[in-house]
Amino acid sequence: MEEELTLVGYWSSPFVLRARFALNLKGLPYAYVEEVGLFDGKSPLLLASNPVHKRVPVLIHNGKPVPESQLIVQYLDEAFPASSPRLLPRNPHERAVARFWASYVDGELLSAWLPVYGGRTGEERAEAAGRVGAALETLERAFGECSKGKGFFGGDTVGLVDVVLGGFVGWLHTSEAMCGVRLLDAAATPLLAAWAERFRALDGVKEVIPDAQRLLEYNLMRRARLGLPPTSPPPSQHQ
Repeated sequence: MEEELTLVGYWSSPFVLRARFALNLKGLPYAYVEEVGLFDGKSPLLLASNPVHKRVPVLIHNGKPVPESQLIVQYLDEAFPASSPRLLPRNPHERAVARFWASYVDGELLSAWLPVYGGRTGEERAEAAGRVGAALETLERAFGECSKGKGFFGGDTVGLVDVVLGGFVGWLHTSEAMCGVRLLDAAATPLLAAWAERFRALDGVKEVIPDAQRLLEYNLMRRARLGLPPTSPPPSQHQ
């Protein structure tokens, strides 16, 4: 039976990017459907395939929907076990550790990041960036432990945490323009800064990861649509 995969997404979403990374890295052919009406209403396909949360991404596999980015990434590992790389370790303890750090990204890092993206004042955004920096320092230590001296959280190859955190790489690079704080800084988190460059250069990642300028322009447009003031020019000093 021929497998049919469709991903419903939006280009700037770090969560959609995770699913695209996983599909691309595994070499799985799929149709990508861009959700163009997120501000003005959502498509019937999105509403039908994710009626509970009504948000992207949604993977549709042979007509059956799978919502939520981390679930999609793990589902692909289980549904296509012969497709490399395997994103989850075979060892149960290592698999639990990977899931812990993936959950940390969506808990601590994401909650700290949201005010950087949508904060009303420059001071609010800069304060939030400090909390993001603290979460990245924790992930710096986690990388040292999980990578075992190799290039990725998954070791020699990309794993679950790489894909989950990788969805934010483009956005983290916009932080300097949005709030004057450089977050992926080789001075503060050298392992993560080097990892981010390796990850974004991968085939299957570099083709879809948005550049910082396009994300910055999108953020300015989104802030205007939400009635938020534009981001102020960044201060001269960086953290």
